Amino acid sequence: MPDARMEPFRPDAVTDVTDVLCPLTFVRAVAALDELEEGQILEIRLNDGEAARNVPLSLKDEGHQVLRLTDNGDGTCSLLVRKLEN
Repeated sequence: MPDARMEPFRPDAVTDVTDVLCPLTFVRAVAALDELEEGQILEIRLNDGEAARNVPLSLKDEGHQVLRLTDNGDGTCSLLVRKLEN
């Protein structure tokens, strides 16, 4: 079985929430996911720290599939999430 962490996912859309603080990072991530169809992938650029810890967990709790969280090496992370219907 392929390792999902190494699979080259191609995002269907990208949103940057590095300009807001929690909980607005989650709110804006959900708003961006709402624009996608089921199965599409969103790349979310967010700040390392609280947002990088909380947003993936909250999106998973909402029923979406967290594919990968990558440290960009500049104080931000890129989160890949597949939209799933609840």
